[in-house]
Amino acid sequence: MTKSTAHDEKRLGVAVVGAGYWGPNLVRNFQSSPAFRLHWLCDLDIDRARRVLGSYSTVRATADYAEVLADPDVHAVAVATPAGTHLDVALAALRAGKHVLVEKPLAATFEDGERLVAEADERGLTLMCDHTYCYTPAVARIRELVRGGELGQIHYVDSVRINLGLVQKDIDVLWDLAPHDLSILDFILPADVRPVAVAAHGADPIGAGQACVAYLTLQLSTGAIAHVHVNWLSPTKVRTTMVGGSRRTLIWDDLNPAQRVALFDRGVDLTTPHDLGADERRDALVSYRTGDMIAPALGEREALRAMVDEFAGAIRERRPALTDGRAGLRVLDILEAASRSLEFRGAVVGLRAGTGRTPRTEPLGGRR
Repeated sequence: MTKSTAHDEKRLGVAVVGAGYWGPNLVRNFQSSPAFRLHWLCDLDIDRARRVLGSYSTVRATADYAEVLADPDVHAVAVATPAGTHLDVALAALRAGKHVLVEKPLAATFEDGERLVAEADERGLTLMCDHTYCYTPAVARIRELVRGGELGQIHYVDSVRINLGLVQKDIDVLWDLAPHDLSILDFILPADVRPVAVAAHGADPIGAGQACVAYLTLQLSTGAIAHVHVNWLSPTKVRTTMVGGSRRTLIWDDLNPAQRVALFDRGVDLTTPHDLGADERRDALVSYRTGDMIAPALGEREALRAMVDEFAGAIRERRPALTDGRAGLRVLDILEAASRSLEFRGAVVGLRAGTGRTPRTEPLGGRR
């Protein structure tokens, strides 16, 4: 056996399903990964798949998904098809014994996502959600700082994702843009801090048929608050996240390559002990703490490549991926609750993922 043949046998065979917007990015990263060997690109439009692969590729193009699943050399499938097809495509792959990577969102509904998670668990297979932003050097460092206690107790998170974007026909701005911010929030929060309820407000000032501007407010289990602003109609592009803690505050500006992450030793302190009664604390004096600003050094690495490496690591080590199916399920939970909140004019809606509760059909507090 030659050295190259032995190396190929150690690589995981993978197929990409979907040659549209995101599929070509997956194709490029799987082809360049030493952990994978890309065998197939599957798309209903086989000519589009062939264009993505180019004339000299040894990767096979097909419109027949069954042919992909029947290939014993395919150990994993990456799904980059419309969200409404995720359940059928991913479920078929799991039932064929393949590990599955699904682009966001995990599925079109929470119930569909639960079916995928349950199927993967039953078969002992890896199910991973492609929350790409979580694999950027900036977000990886933010997770380290937050979970390492550098910020202290989290008081608030404020995220803005606005631009003059493509108005979608089938989903509103929440389902289009907020999954990025919600997946990041899920990724960076300490393990003992989780969202428990959400309220959402949206507007459709141009008559597009769905919300084009929206605001989400999340109640966290510690009493802290998280806020997400998404907008298709902004003339300027803004991608910022602020995480405020009891010790320090962190600001991430994704559009500032010179200083993406900044850590501020500035904040507000009470000058009296916390064990005073409510009336006494009301009269307490506030002091302002002003310290240094630090910009941590960040490595340079393509997020999608890091995500592909994590997929391989989760498969080989038989462990949950950092953004596994349950992470995708938690994001779906918030999105569905936000949609219900919009229907009830901003009412607070309880979350269900990971709580063991029966899903709520009415917002907390009833109609408004």
